Amino acid sequence: MSPTSNTVAGTRPDKRLLLSIHDVGPRFSDEIERLADRLSALAGEARFAMLVVPEHWGGTRLADDPAFQVRLRRWAEQGVEMFVHGWFHKDAAQHSGADAFKAQFMTAGEGEFLNLSREEATRRMAEGRALIEDVIGRPCAGFIAPAWLYGDGARQALRDCDFAMAEDHFRVWRPQDDAVLARGPVITWASRSGPRTASSLFFAGLARFGLRAMPNVRIAVHPGDVTKQSILTSIDRTVRAFLPSHVPSRYASLLASA
Repeated sequence: MSPTSNTVAGTRPDKRLLLSIHDVGPRFSDEIERLADRLSALAGEARFAMLVVPEHWGGTRLADDPAFQVRLRRWAEQGVEMFVHGWFHKDAAQHSGADAFKAQFMTAGEGEFLNLSREEATRRMAEGRALIEDVIGRPCAGFIAPAWLYGDGARQALRDCDFAMAEDHFRVWRPQDDAVLARGPVITWASRSGPRTASSLFFAGLARFGLRAMPNVRIAVHPGDVTKQSILTSIDRTVRAFLPSHVPSRYASLLASA
């Protein structure tokens, strides 16, 4: 029997649960495997997306790891949607004003596309897409910037690259015409400090009740989540809380109903 055969009975087809695993690449291969197994057990096999980083922080490279390439292609063949998730996932730029606030407080130096030029953002997006599509043997679903942060250059590059979808903290949209496909905050967790973990656990608890009326609910998990049992427990509770009302779905379904 499918893990979702009982929990999704009676769900409304117009209410979606969109699950995703971030920072997918060889650097976190074991953590990604654990998260994929966990989400499959909760919501059904391959009912989630993966956000792939070609060269995380300039370290381990997807292009140099045939074993991980095989695993990534297998997930794609099972139906997992693959998004381009930057190139380095590291922000090496100097920021000022509002961008400085975002770079310091909304991420730990990982807003790679917050201050890139249009040309550089286009190059990284295009090269990331080419590499990932060569590995998985099919088109990518779209692009999602590291830490969900986009500068003006990145937003222009999204249109240049003709990605079908993009996502930030509060929406999923179609870059070509800026049509909004889904609204609402992403439920996610923070593992890098005690206070941030506590804050993310608190928000997830509120979201399990406060977001039930939303037609589309997004839940995102990261490799660091596996380091804290409190986060894993919260992930399980949060996914299960939405299963009676929301169907685990593909991001592509947003385009079909736009």
